[in-house]
Amino acid sequence: MRWTLKPIPNSETVATLQNALQVEPAIASLLVQRGIETFEQAKYFFRPILSDLHDPYLMKDMEKAVQRIEHAIVNNENILVYGDYDVDGTTAVSLMSSYLLTDYPNVATYIPDRYDEGYGVSFKGIDFANDNDFSLIIALDCGIKAIDKVAYAKEKNIDFIICDHHRPGAQIPDAVAILDPKQDDCNYPFDELCGCGVGFKLIQALASKKGQTIDDLIPYLDLVATAIGADIVPIIGENRILAYFGLQVINSAPRAGFKAIINQIKKDTLTITDVVFIIAPRINAAGRMKHGQYAVNLLTESDVAIAKQYAAEIEAFNLDRRETDKQITQEALQQIEDLKDQDRITTVVYSESWHKGVIGIVASRLIETYYRPTLVFTKSGNKLAASARSVKGFDVYNALEACSEFIEQFGGHKYAAGLTLEEKNYDGFKRKFEEVVLATIDKRLLTPEIIVDTEINLNDITPKFYRILSQFAPFGPSNMAPVFMSDYLKDTGYGKCVGEDKSHLRLTVKQDESQQLVCIGFGLGDKLDVIKNNTTFKAAYSIDENHWQGNISLQLKLQDIKG
Repeated sequence: MRWTLKPIPNSETVATLQNALQVEPAIASLLVQRGIETFEQAKYFFRPILSDLHDPYLMKDMEKAVQRIEHAIVNNENILVYGDYDVDGTTAVSLMSSYLLTDYPNVATYIPDRYDEGYGVSFKGIDFANDNDFSLIIALDCGIKAIDKVAYAKEKNIDFIICDHHRPGAQIPDAVAILDPKQDDCNYPFDELCGCGVGFKLIQALASKKGQTIDDLIPYLDLVATAIGADIVPIIGENRILAYFGLQVINSAPRAGFKAIINQIKKDTLTITDVVFIIAPRINAAGRMKHGQYAVNLLTESDVAIAKQYAAEIEAFNLDRRETDKQITQEALQQIEDLKDQDRITTVVYSESWHKGVIGIVASRLIETYYRPTLVFTKSGNKLAASARSVKGFDVYNALEACSEFIEQFGGHKYAAGLTLEEKNYDGFKRKFEEVVLATIDKRLLTPEIIVDTEINLNDITPKFYRILSQFAPFGPSNMAPVFMSDYLKDTGYGKCVGEDKSHLRLTVKQDESQQLVCIGFGLGDKLDVIKNNTTFKAAYSIDENHWQGNISLQLKLQDIKG
């Protein structure tokens, strides 16, 4: 691991903010690092309010979208709400369909089959709309590149409204309205919304025409917060407000589907991290192992007893998903070993038998072992499909774009993307991808990095300090949980390896005459030698609470230690 200490912010700015807020210097420093320099900015950060959400009509084509939906309702048209099969797509479809259905019955949902249709808008989906007399499709979390599909729909007199957040290509579809804040000519003030977030802006615009306020839409925010967490979008600006209030809904008044999942896991208060690692994988498991419609059924069900049955089905999919991804990860790691591919700067593996639903998870697992841009391919019909994952700081989307001569279609983000290609192009693509990454990546990015916010002493860690830190949440990209560094630490003599396979490190540290604090380092069992024999060491860590037998104490969650 390489440790990068963030630049020390301007001392005068820190002192001014510290005085205005009456907080410790370390807290003021953390805030200034995050661009918060005044009392007013701190108030906006610590006390999110729904009235700070932007006017949805600032988004390009919003008026057109609202008018087309209102026209459909007046003329008794059938509306098909169409979305991708992942968490962002299924939550967006659940949000849009359940909102429209509150006062208009002619609404149905459609999630494409991951295996039969693949990602995004499909010809099969449009044929379904045509066969069932749908004249308007609202596409969520997909559609910005569906130029031929939208043209095909137009031939059948089916209109499209696209709500997407992916990067547009050089050409955009000929839709009635395209809501995507990443369009160059869209002047919406915040362009980091997820797909469900864009869908929320549309229902916000529709609601304002009906005389509803933002308070009427709060019950939908559990869906938006889940999508924000799962889609790894920056938790700043509007996303922070939506996630903040969405978490409140999840914890105080969740919809029946979320309640059924929460009852399974038996956890009192969920953080955004819990949403990412507990709720999102279960919702995702439906589309990965069976069909995304199962997730929509769960998230739109109002009967608690039925939701409980749906949640049990999805839990079974999730257990199946875990077993499958564990097995494929082992096979992929073995393939890398057998091919002696460790010298490559990229990881590209393929087996026609791998389950398409978990290759994205497997790609992430491979990065944990071989930290480099990674693609996992499998057979999909008569083509090959892949999930791409990247290392921090490297734009895998741009790298794929540079290999487009071998690719049939692709889409995604800086750190995660998907693509399909013909089998005959696999070897050529693999060579080109290696060449492109080799030529463009900064080699330092191939070593995992810990960004350290600031150095502190153990005596700085008090209940008050932690209480203020916890108000920095919800954490996520662009607002990560603070990471601290402390030097001249010593183990008090009780350090040991713990866990079934002894892969974790548990110790109690002190710093000169400081207080003693318990530390847990997951996966750091091999660092036991660093702390032995009364030697001093330094640690990079975050601070959290340890709940044990009714007692709550502060502990350090180690990210790395060095002698």
